[in-house]
Amino acid sequence: MTSEIGAGEPEPLGLTLTAEGANVAVVSSAEAIDLVLYEAPGDAPTRILRLPGRLGNVWHGHVAGLRQGARYALVAHGPHDPARGLRFDPTKRLLDPYALEIDRPFRQGGQTPLAVAVAPEPVYAPRALRPWSELTIYELNPRGFTARMQDVPVEERGTLRGLAHPAAVARLVELGVTAVELMPCAAWIDERHLPALGLENAWGYNPVALMAPDPRLAPKGWADVAAATQALAAEGIETILDVVLNHTGESDEFGPTLSLRGLDNALYYRLRDDDAALYVNDAGCGNTLALERPAPMRLALDALRAWAIYGGVSGFRFDLATTLARRPDGFDAAAPFLAAVRQDPILRGLRMIAEPWDLGLGGYR
Repeated sequence: MTSEIGAGEPEPLGLTLTAEGANVAVVSSAEAIDLVLYEAPGDAPTRILRLPGRLGNVWHGHVAGLRQGARYALVAHGPHDPARGLRFDPTKRLLDPYALEIDRPFRQGGQTPLAVAVAPEPVYAPRALRPWSELTIYELNPRGFTARMQDVPVEERGTLRGLAHPAAVARLVELGVTAVELMPCAAWIDERHLPALGLENAWGYNPVALMAPDPRLAPKGWADVAAATQALAAEGIETILDVVLNHTGESDEFGPTLSLRGLDNALYYRLRDDDAALYVNDAGCGNTLALERPAPMRLALDALRAWAIYGGVSGFRFDLATTLARRPDGFDAAAPFLAAVRQDPILRGLRMIAEPWDLGLGGYR
């Protein structure tokens, strides 16, 4: 095993393709992290490699010869003790939080999607934004907008590639739209009560993979996202992306273990002081990401940068933005996440819209 994987580097986080293979780095307080490779069709792993390097809470390793398109998962070893906020489970395959592409949509009760090793083409370029007074914003469901557009090819309807089609862009121009606000495009999972009702989450406000476009919207990954934003920009239309950073689709203590919960539950989520087996639920969706802590805050910031750099979006609308600036004792206008966004060399130049309420202490206002 040791001959197949070297120590690698603790930066950057996630899987990064190199000239010799791929470096993998994962934030976790687990006792050990395995990299599980799927190098043949199907769901049977071909190799399991333990990450040999560790710097603080970052496990890392370098796999020689790993190439673009390789699929992989993570397994975290450690105690399963919910009363202490620990939910490690080596029987669960986990999605890399930094995955830039996944091989299938999330499904309740189904296998967790595998991450795909990719190196997307950057499309970010600084651009002047319209004055607020000149904005006519059209909130747009990427699936619904082109689902029945006869001029859009059938295979592209309901996707971001369909939104890039001249017929879709022309419709927005005809309406006088100067900015579209896309409902969430990060890979999401249905809430667990929906399948029994024969329903699906059509809007995407329940993300799991913050840095991976949902395959239902972007079958070709970041190229589909960029196609839409660039086609709109060519007609002077900004693309504002609705992002959900207040919670994840892992939900409450009865929810599935898909990624962050299995890697480091007590780090990524706020747990209740009176019972660490339960979650603070400021978002009303089962859990709350602890963005006042360095690792979760960095994940959120890196996700925003990914959508700007690889997707070419011109700004963000933050779902339940109040939650992003909360500390355990309530809302803080000087919260670390807000300060980090304001000083970031890329993010500070983008358009920002905040939804100013949540269900936390003093919320729903």
